[in-house]
Amino acid sequence: MNKLKLFSLLLLGSAVLLVSCGGGAKNGGGTKGRFTSKTGWRPNEQKGWFFTGKQQKQKAWPGMVYVEGGTFTMGLVKDDVMHDWNNTPRRMQVSAFFIGETEITNYEYREYVTWLKFVFPPSDPSFKEIYTGALPDTLVWNNKLSRNDFAETYFRRPEYDYYPVVGVTWLQASRYCDWLTDRANEKALMKQGVISKDYYSNDSNNQGANSFNLDKFKANDPEMAAYVNQQRLQQKSGIKTTNQRILAANRNATAGVVEKFRLPTEVEWEFAALGMQKDREYNLYQNKKPEIEQLKGTKGRKRGMYLENFKQGRGDYSGVAGWKNDGSPTTSDVKQYPANNLGIFGMFGNVAEWTADVYRPIIDQEASDFNYYRGNVSQQVVKNADGTFKKIEGVKYDTLADGRLVYKGLPGQYERKTVADNRNFRDGDFQSSLDAGYGKAEDSSTLGYNMYNAPRKRFIVDELGRVILQKDRQSRTTRISNEVRVIKGGSWLDGAYWLDPGQRRFREEGKSFAWVGFRVAQDAKSAATGRTKR
Repeated sequence: MNKLKLFSLLLLGSAVLLVSCGGGAKNGGGTKGRFTSKTGWRPNEQKGWFFTGKQQKQKAWPGMVYVEGGTFTMGLVKDDVMHDWNNTPRRMQVSAFFIGETEITNYEYREYVTWLKFVFPPSDPSFKEIYTGALPDTLVWNNKLSRNDFAETYFRRPEYDYYPVVGVTWLQASRYCDWLTDRANEKALMKQGVISKDYYSNDSNNQGANSFNLDKFKANDPEMAAYVNQQRLQQKSGIKTTNQRILAANRNATAGVVEKFRLPTEVEWEFAALGMQKDREYNLYQNKKPEIEQLKGTKGRKRGMYLENFKQGRGDYSGVAGWKNDGSPTTSDVKQYPANNLGIFGMFGNVAEWTADVYRPIIDQEASDFNYYRGNVSQQVVKNADGTFKKIEGVKYDTLADGRLVYKGLPGQYERKTVADNRNFRDGDFQSSLDAGYGKAEDSSTLGYNMYNAPRKRFIVDELGRVILQKDRQSRTTRISNEVRVIKGGSWLDGAYWLDPGQRRFREEGKSFAWVGFRVAQDAKSAATGRTKR
């Protein structure tokens, strides 16, 4: 009898313990083991109605480097000799992300324009501007007082395949990122067997608007039925039911797709360039020296030589013949010089790089000290009257500084409309102007207000259909506008001052230069790693 009472007490105590602890471990570390929803169902039960899909192990896409997020001091590390006052030190937090191991090369950009030419042939009048508007401006190499054949050779010849592409505007670089997102996902689905591996061998595919894009894949667009293996897609998603209504409700086309490519933000670019995660002891960064002090070789034949591509003085781009310093009079192979601590090449020279941010002289740390980014423009997909998504038919264009047209979206993609534009938030909008400070209230007359009196873009179309840019003859007080973007890093044409990751400058998003390239970035999930000394 006593034994029975003791057993009953032990059983009751165990039940109380399970109730008080939720039946799980108390030490944290994330959700582990068999999770059960409060409905009583476990994830992906075959007889249930909800399927979440298989969790994917995070893995870097080819050519991408994982950067663990953290806090750091953004901005200059020595005297501001230019007196710009636009990079004063400030504390910032960055979340994890992937960034390109190198800048985008001529080879990679030629892949892009060749695809456009193949899918949207310029011989078709409705597509004639798509290919030509995406091409780099090779005339950026021309100098009125310098002989240079790069205008004819640099982009096209195989000898320069792995040199950074230049002559690309910010607008063109952004379109490349969108295109790369579609092509990377297309390739990933081919590897999974969801799309046939001979997809490009079939001439009926990839003709104009019927080409693959992520918009259509995520929305289960009927156009994709011709080349998507639905059975294989269901296997990859982890949905085990045969009930067609449940299948339709749970179809999650985002499972296993490649994360969207984009330009890195200014704060991401600077954080990745510094690479201080590998130069710390416990939770203390060891140093943040001016970059010029860290670029000289210390061993062997490279001792004392600059291991980055920049201009060392007037008339000195590479050093003495036979004993060259950095060895490159113009651009160089993207992996010519050593990578930084994170394995990222070319962050301190060769070409400067476009970032995603709209430029303002002040980074508004008070408004945001987490993943700072100025340039948020919220968009949503346009729907037809029947609730289906509206696709782009007639192509719309932006105008580049050289008069060419660059597409805003490709035929077959879903049309989007802007619902919020925050580029002027707290720096350019009415509330940040002197007029607001003088007590004037915001009303209908202040809609679209911009306190920056910058040049306006105007153009005409001549009788041959060519776009001719017009000079703005109004009195202007600044070059700052919502169409100028931050450029980071030094280049083959720059002195040592611009090599420091904290320096920043800006250029118009529709112009291109022989000293500016770009690299891509992706969002990432922060790795739940333990603490280490280094």
